Amino acid sequence: MMSLESAVNSAVKEHGRMRAGGAAIWGAGLLLASAAQAAPMACLIEPSQVVDIGSPVVGVLATVAVERGDVVRRGTVVATLRREVERANLSAASNRSEVQAELRAARAAAELARSKLVRAEDLHRQNFVSEVAVEQARSEAEVAYRRIDAVREQQRAAASDTETARSQFAQRELPATIDGVVVERFLNPGERVDDKPILRIARLDPLRVELVLPLSDLGRLKAGDTVPLKPDYPGATRKTATVERVDKVVDAASRTFRARLTLPNPGYGILAGVRCLPEWTATPAIPATTVP
Repeated sequence: MMSLESAVNSAVKEHGRMRAGGAAIWGAGLLLASAAQAAPMACLIEPSQVVDIGSPVVGVLATVAVERGDVVRRGTVVATLRREVERANLSAASNRSEVQAELRAARAAAELARSKLVRAEDLHRQNFVSEVAVEQARSEAEVAYRRIDAVREQQRAAASDTETARSQFAQRELPATIDGVVVERFLNPGERVDDKPILRIARLDPLRVELVLPLSDLGRLKAGDTVPLKPDYPGATRKTATVERVDKVVDAASRTFRARLTLPNPGYGILAGVRCLPEWTATPAIPATTVP
């Protein structure tokens, strides 16, 4: 049977072990809390811009020149709509604006009318023709010159029609609006195009990095700072991103704020749409040696 002294000593030792275990657990909790406050809560690498390529007019898709994964440059025609009618209208308007025969005929008629007027005035001075004949010749010359002005006005209108037809024709050609990579193809030739996009293009140089940070880190970053990070996929290497802006509004529910960084990606060597691991400098942990 255990003596009273032995029982007391055993109880004291057990109490000491419990206090030591509690101190260790509390200290580990402080370390985890400190690390959680020091590290970003989320880090995501995204395309810096994503655009959907659509058509400003309704039509039928004629060609799609790219596939998913293709690299495209801004201004390159990536798709076209059927445009037979628009091509015919452009050709007709262009021909009307370039026709010079009618203008040459009007000028010749005006020159002839001017010559008749000069002869009529000369004959009138010699009393061979009446004043009425001179007025008639003068009226014919005036009409001939007005005809030149009318032809020129028609040519200006034809030139305007040509520009309109050219614009309508150009609307059937759909260029890429950014440099990037085709990430989605929604339609194929022969399908009707109205308000639906045809392609989706993502700009991958530079990339955008979104950091979600706890409120305790407010003020640690400012525009122009650099942050080392590593994309979270096999074979990725360490990169350096530059802070572009830091949000001025905090999410009250999660007590977090966001920072946006720019990550250069020449040659598209870094994948987009993946998480990242910033090399965030941790704050010193609180020593866990005593129990309050």
